[in-house]
Amino acid sequence: MSGDAAAEVLALLVRRGATVAVAESLTAGLIGATLTGPAGASAAFRGGVIVYATDLKARLLGVPEGLLDREGAVHPEVAAAMAAGVRRVTGSTFGLAVTGVAGPDPQDGKPVGTVHIAVAGPDSEIWHRDVLLSGSREHIRKSTVTMGLELLRGVLEAQVGEQSG
Repeated sequence: MSGDAAAEVLALLVRRGATVAVAESLTAGLIGATLTGPAGASAAFRGGVIVYATDLKARLLGVPEGLLDREGAVHPEVAAAMAAGVRRVTGSTFGLAVTGVAGPDPQDGKPVGTVHIAVAGPDSEIWHRDVLLSGSREHIRKSTVTMGLELLRGVLEAQVGEQSG
């Protein structure tokens, strides 16, 4: 399913002459790998940053250190800052970011399965989705990939609709 979603996302990006980059924490590159699976991905995929360690979220993507100190790495505002940061760093039209707890242990006081997904777009727009998943570590990571691609696809479909309407 994620492969089909990736192909749809890439087609939507190409249709509007847009690009995407990803900032991944708990998925550690799975979204980037999924987006580059379909042939022709280079027409719309700019790249990605894996920021597994909390300090790298600040250093590489500009997530405010005060936010990380106050809330930890698993927070909706962190996902939004990661998405905006990867968009800025890569010069892409959209940034997709995920942060969360895949397990086996809680992190920053957040239970396993807590996931925050954000898309940053032009004009400083942010779309987000916050979920609590269950299942194995592998299931949580794969579900996060799918949900991230679904959020991005929804944003792109709305954007394309606005352009042609």
